Amino acid sequence: MLRSANLLTRSGVAAVALLIALPITGADASAKQKHIPRQIAQIQEGGKIEAVRVDGTQRIDPDTVRSYLTVQPGDEFSAEGMDKSLKALFNTGLFADVHLERDGNTLVVHVVENPIINRIAFEGNHRYDDPDLLKEIQLRPRTVYTRTRVQADVKRILDLYRRAGRFAATVDPKIIKLSENRVNLVFEIHEGAITKIESINFIGNTHFSNSDLTTVISTKESRWWRLLSNSDNYDPDRQAYDQELLRKFYLSQGYADFRVISAVSELAPDQKGFLVTYTVSEGERYKFGHVALTVALKNVSAASLRPLLSMHDGDWYNADQVDGTVDSLTKALGDRGYAFLDIQPIVNQDKAKHTIDVTFRVGEGPRVYVERIDISGNVRTLDRVIRREFELAEGDAFSTSKLKRTQQNLENLGYFKKVTVTNVPGSTPDKTIIKVNVDEQSTGEFTVGTGFSTAEGILGNVSVHEANLLGKGQDARISATIAQYERAVDLSFTEPYFMGRPIATGFDLFDSESSFETISNYSFSSLGATGRAGFQISDNLRSTYSYTIRNDNITNISTAASPYIKSAAGARVASIVGQVLLYDRRDNRLNPTSGYYLQSDSSIAGLGGDVSFGREVVTAGYYYPIAPKWVLGVKGEVGYIHGIGKAVNIQDRFFVGGDNLRGFADAGVGPHDQVTGDALGAQQYYTGSVQLGVPLGLPQELGVSGHVFSDFGSAWRDDDTAVASNPILDSKTIRVSAGFGVTWKSPLGPIQLDFGIPVKKAPGDQTEIFRVNFGTGF
Repeated sequence: MLRSANLLTRSGVAAVALLIALPITGADASAKQKHIPRQIAQIQEGGKIEAVRVDGTQRIDPDTVRSYLTVQPGDEFSAEGMDKSLKALFNTGLFADVHLERDGNTLVVHVVENPIINRIAFEGNHRYDDPDLLKEIQLRPRTVYTRTRVQADVKRILDLYRRAGRFAATVDPKIIKLSENRVNLVFEIHEGAITKIESINFIGNTHFSNSDLTTVISTKESRWWRLLSNSDNYDPDRQAYDQELLRKFYLSQGYADFRVISAVSELAPDQKGFLVTYTVSEGERYKFGHVALTVALKNVSAASLRPLLSMHDGDWYNADQVDGTVDSLTKALGDRGYAFLDIQPIVNQDKAKHTIDVTFRVGEGPRVYVERIDISGNVRTLDRVIRREFELAEGDAFSTSKLKRTQQNLENLGYFKKVTVTNVPGSTPDKTIIKVNVDEQSTGEFTVGTGFSTAEGILGNVSVHEANLLGKGQDARISATIAQYERAVDLSFTEPYFMGRPIATGFDLFDSESSFETISNYSFSSLGATGRAGFQISDNLRSTYSYTIRNDNITNISTAASPYIKSAAGARVASIVGQVLLYDRRDNRLNPTSGYYLQSDSSIAGLGGDVSFGREVVTAGYYYPIAPKWVLGVKGEVGYIHGIGKAVNIQDRFFVGGDNLRGFADAGVGPHDQVTGDALGAQQYYTGSVQLGVPLGLPQELGVSGHVFSDFGSAWRDDDTAVASNPILDSKTIRVSAGFGVTWKSPLGPIQLDFGIPVKKAPGDQTEIFRVNFGTGF
């Protein structure tokens, strides 16, 4: 930041400079306007102007001043002409003062030029650096200084701070006069504290409580746990957005007459926060009256589309369902080849009966084609990376649903802060131009992590990840993990569009070492590589093929280990071909609230190498929101592995317990050596879980959620390839546990605590009541 003292020293001209404060008012402009009639009144009207003389210019050529006058030699001396000339000179912004006089038949123009800005500096700015503020203002060095322009730039700086929630910020512009009619301009800034939201109140709400409505809007009251969030900063734009969120919420609940009467924000008496009050009128709640569907398309019957209507007569009215039905009809008909559609929901509201009749009219829309696609805003990401996510191409029939899916595809990439996809009229009425504007964000991550889990103990992790390598959309990652019971190094690379086709290819290189001393008295290491290729069969169905070659080694076997484990000592090479088939209809893969998925993971080993087996694991899950914030999840998994001419080695077997069967320890369920207690792994297993997400009544921003669960499962062997005489505890008996847990999405990473109590177990099972997983990256 440049200080005023430095400006004085660097001027090199004036020994002493005068610092003058500029009042941010319109007083100067008003004074000039009042001054104009007085100047004109001194000029005697009548006679012609023979010459124009300009006095007071320093940088500006006198002919330039004459060019701005509305009167020229040969024109009459008139009050109107002088008035227009005076205003024209002031409007140029070049002059601080202008005075017109008559000397015989000569018009004399006295001017005082506005100074030139030599340098611009900022004082007191901490939140924003000087370059950031310079981008915000319009004044620049070597431009003409005017009070009006300074006033406009002060407003821009204040707006910048107000967008950051600092409404107490002040900006005091000052000038330092230099020689040759130059000035240095200094903006003295007092940033002030962030203006928070002290309270949010609602008036007129009877069907929903204040706490219900505060979860709907994006603005939140200031609380200590929102330290890393800006949702509790006052923002007028966010307040306008919140009114729309309230309207959409009430319409989704059937309150079709809802309106926001007023939204008032006022500073608290201590000037430290805002008090926000929404006055609403809820109105009556409506139900769907008669829901009808009319179709005016060839070879399409209304009966064939009727199952797509998600609402029925007598249901509570929901505007979201109406919009969703339009999207479903558009997509379904688009899949049948109908590109030009006009689907209109005709709404008829009966205020007396509190019902709303909805008729979906499906007809053929105007034929419009995509003329071209314009992409802007991408500095790093290549155009082809964006274009390949388009559901439309130039020359295709335009489709609104495909345009929406295109925007969703681009947002799902994670390369952009904001994606805007619009269409504008083309060169002819039957053509449209698609415009895409993206705002790129950082796609690289350097993560240093630490954490603790019951299975791995204390752990540390370092990883470097780039999701958009060189702007080509390629994904590269290298990571290293060091834990109490595990060490691993991984390198992976993925090309999402191999040779320009939507086939995701990639490879993984890995080197890991795990200690199973606590459960089976041995250590296991694996070094290898995996090549993979995946493609989308349909919108929800994806297939991925892989080939893995790895060298497994079992070492550090304790003298007290089971003879079955001792027989597995040594290194073996595994050559494995696999396929994963995933059908996914979940609304969110990481935190699903509705939908279902089904996955089949098949692999076969024996095409070279020392091991031969066939393995199949099938997983399924279903999620259903039974009430707001109450989500029921049902998951199940079944697995089978069978040796092909050889026994299945311990490293390829299944281990049940811990995360996949809470209430039991890692590898606590399944075959165990009765003498040593070592876990030997299973060849068949199944697990299941029924879990209900339970709101805890805490603010949503805390990220704390609860759940109750019941897990069940079993694991067993299917061969008798014993190499020693120790008996094996092996039972197909179903194990059942029940419990509860808490998940906290903390600023330092997710933390999950589970308390599981075994309800039914078998001899030899190892239990674990409490389980914790904690990880973080910073």
